[in-house]
This record gives sequence, structure tokens and C-alpha cells, in this order.
Amino acid sequence: MKVAFHTLGCKVNQYETEAMRQQFVKAGFKSVDENDFADVYVINTCTVTNLADRKSRQYIRRMKKGNPEAVIAVTGCYAQIKPEELAELPEVDIVAGTGEKNNIIAYVQEFMEAHQPQKHIKTYDELCEYQDRGIITSMESRTRAYIKIQEGCDRFCSYCLIPFARGKVRSRDPEEVVAEAKALIEKGFKEIILTGINTALYGVEEGFAEKYPDWAKEDGIESIIKAICEINGEFRVRLSSLEPAVINAEYVERLMKYDKLCHHLHLSAQSGSTNVLKLMNRPYGQQDYLDIVEVLRKCDPLYGISTDIIVGFPQESEEDFEDSLELVEKAGFCKVHAFRYSKREGTAAAVMKGQVASETKNARVTALMATGEKASNDFFERCKGVTRTVLFEEWDGDFITGYTDNYVKVYAKGSDEDLNCFREVKLLEIYKDGMKGEM
Repeated sequence: MKVAFHTLGCKVNQYETEAMRQQFVKAGFKSVDENDFADVYVINTCTVTNLADRKSRQYIRRMKKGNPEAVIAVTGCYAQIKPEELAELPEVDIVAGTGEKNNIIAYVQEFMEAHQPQKHIKTYDELCEYQDRGIITSMESRTRAYIKIQEGCDRFCSYCLIPFARGKVRSRDPEEVVAEAKALIEKGFKEIILTGINTALYGVEEGFAEKYPDWAKEDGIESIIKAICEINGEFRVRLSSLEPAVINAEYVERLMKYDKLCHHLHLSAQSGSTNVLKLMNRPYGQQDYLDIVEVLRKCDPLYGISTDIIVGFPQESEEDFEDSLELVEKAGFCKVHAFRYSKREGTAAAVMKGQVASETKNARVTALMATGEKASNDFFERCKGVTRTVLFEEWDGDFITGYTDNYVKVYAKGSDEDLNCFREVKLLEIYKDGMKGEM
């Protein structure tokens, strides 16, 4: 039996897809590409925006059309927030919320074995403990591996459904995290990426310090970074993201002493306007954010900082939007992900006064993307002539490609012997979505 997976959304979803894939393979299924003919299609959904919901529905219909006999199982945040909406789709056979991903293999087997299979819907009301998915020892990538360390969020930004979809903060057993890191490093992975719904909240929930007293000596995620960096082997550690709504400049400064930690951080600003940030229920202002940037750049003038920015949030004025453009220019981001505000039913922002017109959102996101692209190019220009360590991953035409520690995609002449290896590379010029380099 063949199974295919389609993943939308965040790095956590990507990790959880690998966990489900491992379960299916262990049960005797053959994993195939998401566009191939399969007996079972598992769609791991996102619900951050209306577009994410629509993409999920489009894939569901496309796969059922390709194989009308296939079992369609939908899981993830969209399945958790709107299970009835998905269940109404005639193509869908199984709907399983975020807390049911461990059980999806059982639901599929049960459905396939039934004489008269019935549509299955299962979501959780509340999870109080971190749900262990076992140790993941394989990834589609041969070089970089994700490790999920944390689940849930209790910050309730006014535009966001994730706390409702993922539940309260729950941290993974630190011994399990380190064991998974060791297993992946022994398998030959050279980059370990720590991810979670809000990684900065690792270990902050009530009871964690009492349960793991030896791990509470350093604050939060630092304990995990320290332990992984002490593992023997040639590898590096990357944080998928940290939230400025949780950490500050002092917190970040403490992380700079770990040599194996990559000089790149995804630091979601969401807005450069202090006024809009208050409406978003994000407890920092533009200067607080820039203070973190200053600490990172003191450590390394070419520290790579990427970010997310939302435009057209309710009550965002032209001046507020200009503040976001100003932040992009001041921070010198290596990458800006620009989003139009998407009204999500059930959030505080959905019922706020002063909703911004679609035309205005479109104009602002276009302007932000242009400013972000200029910031990226300026960052690449500053990298010219500099030598950085690159982990090469794959071929792209005549070049092998990989990423520097500060997250610049590099294209260089090389051979198969350079793949999954660290190489010192001199960065030469801007090329495609990154830079050309020379060994």
C-alpha cells in the first residue's frame, strides 16, 4: 500500500509529517511523493490564513480526482479548528485534530478494514502533557533535520488562531530531545534545527522546573542548546525562530556563547509600528525589537535575521505602515516574509473596528515586498568577499547549493564529495535567490 503526504505551514508541521511517515512505513506502507498515485493521502494542514485553508481543500480535491478510491485523511490546525467544515467535503474520509496525529495510522487502518467505512472525525479538547511521537531518525533531507521541542502557545496575539489549534504550552522531555539529536547526528545529519510552536516558551510552563530540576539551571531553550552543543560530532545547531514577544536583548545575548549555534535567527516582528503591535497584543515596540538586532549584530555584523511582517492590520494607518518599512531598513534583514492581514473568525482582531480595504492591503504588501527585496540585496552586498561556512545539500544545474551559517543560499562549483559536508566558501556576487561562491 502506498501513502503520500502533503504538508502546509510551519516547520512543526514538517516535523510531524516525518513522524507520521515513519509510523506508516513501520506499518508496512511505502511512502511516495505527494504528486504520485497512492492508496492513502495524508494532508497536514495549516490555518494561519484563509489562503492556507483554500490550498488544503484544493489538494484534497486534486488527489481524490487522481485516485477516487484513495483514503483521504486530513489532520493539522485546520482540522482542529474547523473539523465539521472539512468533514462536509465529500472527498474527505478522516478528520483528525492536532492532538490526533499519533493515531492517524490506526484511523486509516480501521477505515480501510471496515466493511462499510464511516467518515471519522476526532479532535481533542485539551492536552495537558507533551505528546511524545517517538524519536525521529530519518528526514527527507539528507543534511538538515528538525527536532520538535515544544508544543502550544499562550500569548494569544489578537490575529492568531494557533493557541486555539495547538493548545497551551507543553515542553518535550529534554532527555528525549537530546537522544533524538544524538540519533540524527549518528545518522549523518549535519544540521539540527530546533523548532516548536513558540520555541522561546520551552520549559516556562508551571511544573517544568520541578519535573526536570537539572534542566532548569539555564533559562528555557538555552538548556537544550547547551546540551546538544556538547554532543560529539561535526554538526551545527539552528533555531527555527524566537519570538520577540517572549525574549529580549539580554536573553539573546546569553545564547551567543554557543559556538555550534548558527548565526541566523527568524525573529517575527509582525509590524514595525508600536501602535499596531499593541493592537496585536504583542508586548514590545519597535525599539525593543531593534535592541535585539543590535545585540546580534554586535556578535556578528553579518548575523542573518529574517522576519514576518503583516500589513493591513485593523486600524493600521499610513504612518503605521511607514514604521514597518522603517523597521526593515533599520534592521537590515536577510529575508522579509510579507503577508496581508487575514481575518480569522474567533480572534479578537476579526471584530476590531477599522478593517483595512483589500486594495490598500495589496498596495502595502507590494511596497513591503520591494523594500524587503532591497534589504536582502543590501545584506548580500555586505557579504561579498567574506568567507563563511556552507553546508552543501544538493545539485542545482551546474552548481551545488547549500546554506551558510547566517542563512545565505550559496551556489558553487563542486562535486558529489562536497554534498553533506561543511566547506569554507568565499561569497562572490548575488545570484538567483542567494550568492555565487568559490570553495
